[in-house]
Amino acid sequence: MKPDTPNLDIPFYQSAGDEVVVFQHAWKNRLPLLIKGPTGCGKTRFVSHMAARLGLPLYTVACHDDLTAADLVGRHLIGDGKTMWCDGPLTRAVREGGICYLDEVVEARKDTTVVLHPLADDRRVLPIDRTGELLEAPPSFMLVVSYNPGYQNLLKGMKPSTRQRFVSLRFDFPRPELEEAVLIGETACAPDLARRLVAIANALRALKDRDLEEAASTRLLVYAALLIKDGMDPVAACRVGIVESLTDDADVAEGLMEVVAATFGR
Repeated sequence: MKPDTPNLDIPFYQSAGDEVVVFQHAWKNRLPLLIKGPTGCGKTRFVSHMAARLGLPLYTVACHDDLTAADLVGRHLIGDGKTMWCDGPLTRAVREGGICYLDEVVEARKDTTVVLHPLADDRRVLPIDRTGELLEAPPSFMLVVSYNPGYQNLLKGMKPSTRQRFVSLRFDFPRPELEEAVLIGETACAPDLARRLVAIANALRALKDRDLEEAASTRLLVYAALLIKDGMDPVAACRVGIVESLTDDADVAEGLMEVVAATFGR
């Protein structure tokens, strides 16, 4: 498929650099991919877009502290008086030659992510100890993981032995003109509204690490744009769609709302 071929079945994604080309080359050469970037900057949408673009099944796993290797690989279940093996999402992706996407992979326990190692190097195999199988990944299979470097600490960093098995992409919030294009593409909002919302986001992002733990994401701008387009007052929509999702501190929220009010001339 040509990179710029339009297809209504492909989720909208506004490219900000060479990430589409990198993904295609990594998939073609059977290389695993690591995507790192802040919350809500488009990592998950990008993977969905590329899976549809390549015509591959996508299995997405939201990683967390209690995620076990069995959650990824599979387990025996009892039903109708007999024991049956049930594949996990990682195993299904390998069998079908699809993409397995582990979102926020550093949230998973390290003893869980070790199961990825034989798939993420030149072996490209998945051992299933409980069934005695050794699955060889077909050429179309791809392993993709993501995380937010801003959340990293000594306990939740990615082990070098895992990190160095991946080709890595760094994501960030797009340039203003591209982020405006994302809002218009996602919500069909007016260009002037997209411009104002992006201006608000960039003003709030300047406060990260000072008044805010996390920057205003593109996802939140989409929420606000959808509310405004549906007839909600812009300032009220920005409060519930952006500001209240960024802070629980009432004083900080009021300070952020001053930026919103000034942008909309209130």
